[in-house]
Amino acid sequence: MMRRFSALVFFLMLCRATAGAQTYLVLPFFNQTNDPNLDWIGESLAENIRETLAAEGLLTIPREDRSEAYRRLAVRPYTILTKASIIKLGEVVDANRVLYGRFELRNAGERPTSRGNLQIAAGFIDLGKLRGGAEYEALGALEDLAALQTHLAWQTLKAVKPNAAPEEEEFRRQRPAVRVDAMENYIRGLLASNAEQKHRFFTQAARLDPTFPAPCFELGKIQWQAENYREAADWFQKVPNRDSHHREAMFFAGVSRFYLGEYAAAQSAFEWIVKEVPLNEVHNNLGAAQSRTNLAEAAQSFERALEGDPNDPEYLFNVGYTYWKRGDFDRAAEHLRRVLQRDPDDQEATALLGRCLQKAGPRPGDTKFDGLERLKHEYNESAFLQLRSILEPKKP
Repeated sequence: MMRRFSALVFFLMLCRATAGAQTYLVLPFFNQTNDPNLDWIGESLAENIRETLAAEGLLTIPREDRSEAYRRLAVRPYTILTKASIIKLGEVVDANRVLYGRFELRNAGERPTSRGNLQIAAGFIDLGKLRGGAEYEALGALEDLAALQTHLAWQTLKAVKPNAAPEEEEFRRQRPAVRVDAMENYIRGLLASNAEQKHRFFTQAARLDPTFPAPCFELGKIQWQAENYREAADWFQKVPNRDSHHREAMFFAGVSRFYLGEYAAAQSAFEWIVKEVPLNEVHNNLGAAQSRTNLAEAAQSFERALEGDPNDPEYLFNVGYTYWKRGDFDRAAEHLRRVLQRDPDDQEATALLGRCLQKAGPRPGDTKFDGLERLKHEYNESAFLQLRSILEPKKP
């Protein structure tokens, strides 16, 4: 595990590391059929490859940023683009390499038992060298789309990390096949324009294939945003360890459990994550869960979060609050003053500082100052994973 760094050291090392890192933009595959209703296949192919690269710790451009680039350049997704347009899209999102592809459906309707054969091709453009690499293909029945996507994703990983990619058999074993109708509903959920449609498509995808983790993660996010924490936690718990969103799902499951008052379960989730990725926000939330059960380790967790970002007001408040609970009023006041320097209107920090100046600690039955720990609701591990992949010694 990589040792913790101060915020300045982390920033300087991150700048040096990411300067040589590769960032990948995966475009929706071009639809060469005459049926726009099949556009979802191009999105599915791209999303599967992007998820594969992200699961390997590689930096990928999120769908939202990619969609914004299309909008800014007035480019229609799924249509065949010129090389110049592909390069421009990559430049807009500051990618180093762009993966693009195309698909067509052949022999559709010729056999009652088949929806046709898909022919898929993919390739890269290296924006630094302004040249593409060799194309690779996948061919098979539309009903076998999951297997085709897995084969294409493995070929992509083999092209990107030729010395680290597993054998295809092992790669497939780690990615169970998903029903095509579940995949279609999931992608249509991603493309839907309102929350009601998204919920309907994701729910249908999860119902059609309960082993498909992607819709479970999206349903968890929908319930989280609606503050339905019980439902959110249940959906997030269904995202398995093999999925690239597993740690993020565990993070939000932990926050949900915290708000449900299930502090031991929240602590367990954050402890598991922090062993994998010791992010500031995870240390902070772990400290909050520990603090609610009056564990002494809470102070250390809050201090670790603050060490990573010494100017974050939530971290400063939590450390100050912990010192106040322990009766260390001078050190508590020091941190609370720094909170108020950043937000003079913070009423909780003001009231708590007043108690510190009065040398007045917690009082039995005084609920005003109970449970003031502040949680973080944003989770971002991509920069850490990229830095770790560069700094850790390579396996022989």
